Amino acid sequence: MQAEYINPFITSLANAFMTMLDCEVRRGLVSLKDGNSPDYEISGIIGLSGRAVGTVVLSLSKEVALKAASTLLMCETSEVDAEVIDAVGELTNMVAGAAKSELEEYELAVSLPNVVTGRHHEIRFPSNVTPICVPFETDWGDLSLEVGFAPARVPVST
Repeated sequence: MQAEYINPFITSLANAFMTMLDCEVRRGLVSLKDGNSPDYEISGIIGLSGRAVGTVVLSLSKEVALKAASTLLMCETSEVDAEVIDAVGELTNMVAGAAKSELEEYELAVSLPNVVTGRHHEIRFPSNVTPICVPFETDWGDLSLEVGFAPARVPVST
């Protein structure tokens, strides 16, 4: 995956957190993802398809997920329940959807978000993709963004 493909996702994450949550994110150092386990225990996952295929993962610490859900729902939540899961899915959808509009040349479609919880869960990216991981800090806690996609293989016509 080329590094410039990550910029629309970084921008859309920062915009979503500031606009929807009034929360500033501070980006850490971009790196290649090592291993299959996300950094945190709650992950929103969206597939990408079109002229490129891949996956977007928004991995949140429990503290960030709870605070984000509380802010979106306008009521305090203290446990990871169905509403928190839905809020994480919606945040992931916002990030992927806004980035998609910046990558029009790939004619991307985004899947419905899935949310996985629990320590040490694994997420598999397409075999031909090495995802890029971007850590972020907020006043609420930490999160990371993992993005891996590559141009789709086009069948050769005979």
